[in-house]
Amino acid sequence: MTAGLVVVHTPAASAADITTDLGITGGGDVVAGGGKAFIAGDDQLLVVNANGTFNTAVGGLSARSLAITPDGTRLYAALRDPNEVMELDTATLDTTREISLAEYPCPTNLALSGRWLWVGYGCDQWDGGVVGIDLSSGYRSRLIRVAATYASPKVAAAGNTLVVGDSGLSPASLRVYDVNTLRATLRGIIDGHDYHTGFLGDLAITPDGSTIIAAFPDSDEYFAWDTTSLQKVRAYGPDPDSGYYLPVVAVSADGTHVAAGRGTKSGLGVTLYDSATTAPTYTGTLTDHGGLMDLRSLTFSGNDLFAVWRDLDSDHLHLWRLETGTLPEATLTLTAPSTGTGADILTLTGRLTLPDGSAPGEQPLSVTRYVNDSAELTREVTTAEDGTFTFTDRPRSAGVIRYDVIWNGSPTVHWSTASATVTLVKAVSSITLSGPETGVVGTQLKFSGVLSQGGQPVGSTTKLRVLREVTNSRGTVVTVLPSVSAIIFDGRFRFMDTPAEAGEYSYRVEFDGDRASLPTTATLDVTVEEAGQG
Repeated sequence: MTAGLVVVHTPAASAADITTDLGITGGGDVVAGGGKAFIAGDDQLLVVNANGTFNTAVGGLSARSLAITPDGTRLYAALRDPNEVMELDTATLDTTREISLAEYPCPTNLALSGRWLWVGYGCDQWDGGVVGIDLSSGYRSRLIRVAATYASPKVAAAGNTLVVGDSGLSPASLRVYDVNTLRATLRGIIDGHDYHTGFLGDLAITPDGSTIIAAFPDSDEYFAWDTTSLQKVRAYGPDPDSGYYLPVVAVSADGTHVAAGRGTKSGLGVTLYDSATTAPTYTGTLTDHGGLMDLRSLTFSGNDLFAVWRDLDSDHLHLWRLETGTLPEATLTLTAPSTGTGADILTLTGRLTLPDGSAPGEQPLSVTRYVNDSAELTREVTTAEDGTFTFTDRPRSAGVIRYDVIWNGSPTVHWSTASATVTLVKAVSSITLSGPETGVVGTQLKFSGVLSQGGQPVGSTTKLRVLREVTNSRGTVVTVLPSVSAIIFDGRFRFMDTPAEAGEYSYRVEFDGDRASLPTTATLDVTVEEAGQG
């Protein structure tokens, strides 16, 4: 999976921004929470860390839309083909609930607010609508149908407000609903004819539910309406790149910023606005990829942004991380041995320090090992109360080994990362071989031994080759015996042989070497006599 993710640092954006080829062509929705971002793919769910680096993937999950709880512990995925919503634990990525939407086919858009998960569904024309899932009602979740629409609608929700926008009609109108524990009641309609809106591109709502922001392909501004008075209160923009692709919009978790952008013939553009004054506070562009670029989705990750865009030449989806925030940064250090062998057990140490110099308490860290720039292992470690941490690792490979440690940050402190590199050479291998020095024709001989690398027993199952050489009056014959394996963790192995004739026997055990160590052999000689001799 990691081979499909290609990270490119992007000079056209800020120096900290990166874009990643996700290796997928379908899906594209992105949400963030709990120090990670989740991307819906055509046949898998991708997970990245706060700095945009790959974390893991869940295969066989084809989602059209995602929603995440404010604490980042639960993820909801709209699965269009099986007509259901899946709930996942974001720590383990295990499925915790499956909610059937058999009567509301093709779930396409999700919005989560409190106990209610709102689903925009619809497969074709005139069969769209919105259904609410009461997540507090246990495994057999209660469903309420809210609205019928022409096509699968966009939905946005916060507080006691739900906004529904039909994506298949022009001019698009927005329906605003009051939500309580039992139902959703229509509050009013923002009529698209009054604002010449055109088709709806995207919807976002402020965390208190007081303002809805909508994006329209034919408009160079992003409009904001008060959800109580249903009156337009402000506009963000104008966006000079309007009119080519669908725009996207998102609101920060604290409601202080609005992010909006779209793809163009020349690249991507995203602008961050002060939500109250509409003043631009940050602009990010991505123009060095050559092909036509279509921005698909946008979400906040703390003060930073994640955007998913499609290269229309290759059809590949890419993840673009924009570092816009001004949060103070923690200091993360990592120290490793500079050299060693591929069989060594390495000890690495480090420390996480908060911006004010204080100890962070116990904090989870993600560690990824790279062997010659290829990611091979990701594990979790936890700091001590004072921020120090220690872990050991046995790469079992020669080459340049790099360790990347990531702390995913907090609401008040920016994420941080550190790296350390070790150059390892192949270790010297050895085989100790034990067995009888004499034997009798027809009597089984038993042999045992240990394969070591760098003075340590091998830590994995390893194939060995055994050759038997028999010399007597008829000449010399070499036979390859059935292969044996060094046993996992302790390097031990054993094999048996029953001589069929007298002679001088030589048993040779060969190890061809591997990524961690050099080849080696061991030989044991046995004199075999006919029964009754000696």
